[in-house]
Amino acid sequence: MIPIKPLGAPARRSSQDATIEAVSEAAQRSDDPALAYLRPGPLHLATLPPLALYVHIPWCIRKCPYCDFNSHAIDRLPHQQVPEQDYLAALQADLESALPLIWGRKIVSVFIGGGTPSLFSAQGIDQLLTLLRTLLPLELDAEITLEANPGTFEVEKFRNYRSAGINRLSIGIQSFNAQHLQALGRVHDAAQARHAVEIAQQTFERFNLDLMVALPQQSLPQLQQDVHTALSFAPPHLSLYHLTLEPNTLFHRHPPALPDDDQAAEMQEWINATMAQQGYENYEVSAYARPDFQCRHNLNYWQFGDYLGIGAGAHSKLSFPHRIVRQMRYKQPKAYMDAAQRREPVQEQHEVTTQDLPFEFMLNALRLREGVPVNLFAERTGLTLQQIDLQLTEAERKGLLYRDHATLRPTELGLRFLNDLQGIFLVQE
Repeated sequence: MIPIKPLGAPARRSSQDATIEAVSEAAQRSDDPALAYLRPGPLHLATLPPLALYVHIPWCIRKCPYCDFNSHAIDRLPHQQVPEQDYLAALQADLESALPLIWGRKIVSVFIGGGTPSLFSAQGIDQLLTLLRTLLPLELDAEITLEANPGTFEVEKFRNYRSAGINRLSIGIQSFNAQHLQALGRVHDAAQARHAVEIAQQTFERFNLDLMVALPQQSLPQLQQDVHTALSFAPPHLSLYHLTLEPNTLFHRHPPALPDDDQAAEMQEWINATMAQQGYENYEVSAYARPDFQCRHNLNYWQFGDYLGIGAGAHSKLSFPHRIVRQMRYKQPKAYMDAAQRREPVQEQHEVTTQDLPFEFMLNALRLREGVPVNLFAERTGLTLQQIDLQLTEAERKGLLYRDHATLRPTELGLRFLNDLQGIFLVQE
């Protein structure tokens, strides 16, 4: 974390003090966001949180019916070829335009998501990581994750990803069951799913398998078979997500028959018991890891850390001494690439209000089973716990939250009814 020097008036002025004062005065007069964000504001953050980088690659072979991410099928592209070099040029222009907002801050992790980033060639990923190392101060042990989908796996290609600097893989398996893969619209089959995991095992020490739970017409024995198959590969990290019907998806418009609430709860209880027996820690609602294999990048999100997002539709959360700013890039790949080359990749941005900060913090932190230190709330929001004491008391009264002098964490009941717990901190209009 970066300490922020107070802008008080010391008895003796140094050249650094004069520079800080000059920057502050210039910030108040400037329309340049890089300076304007440094002007006095509603918050007083003593330190800035860790900073991560997210890179979005928006293309997929086919759009899945449940997916609400910013992804675009390559069948709409000329010759069904991803415009790799044009997109890398746009990412470079995007990152260069964002650098003034993060000067001096080290990058603790990188996550390359999508879409299907493994549609990029090994050479393209190598170019991307070279660009990041050239422009950004990455921590020496930074976690660098690449999302990949079965059907794009080739042994030599993934060895080259590893050589380029990728040190963690996240594989979108979703299911090993042919019936369920078809229902989910996945382009891979069960054999390709197993082949992908085998390549990951051979190439990466750190990798994650994504599985979906409560799938259309899925029974408990079918779920158990999926999980046992995944565990047979001894993955260091497993993500087990319940399928939800998100707006603006085909499944939302034409809902499939899903297990009911009681069946889904039975599945979750079995998952929790089985994963614990196998030595996995359920450190976040949907994430299970062996010791020391938690996803550092996602932990930074859940602990309300900062992240710069580049690429089509990428989101950013950036803290400054007196404000927290959110940004969103243009979503359509062509619009994004054009805007990035104009050095104007950000479509929307706004400051997070002091009224919204408690909900935004708790929306993330309460996903962690062990919760967070009580002082993290003030450190990351610039607010005090006294300002949300009524909400904390209500959550405790309902048995959804535990707090003491050191910790804030959800109870087992709070994890089961997480939306209700988080909603207590939502400002009502």
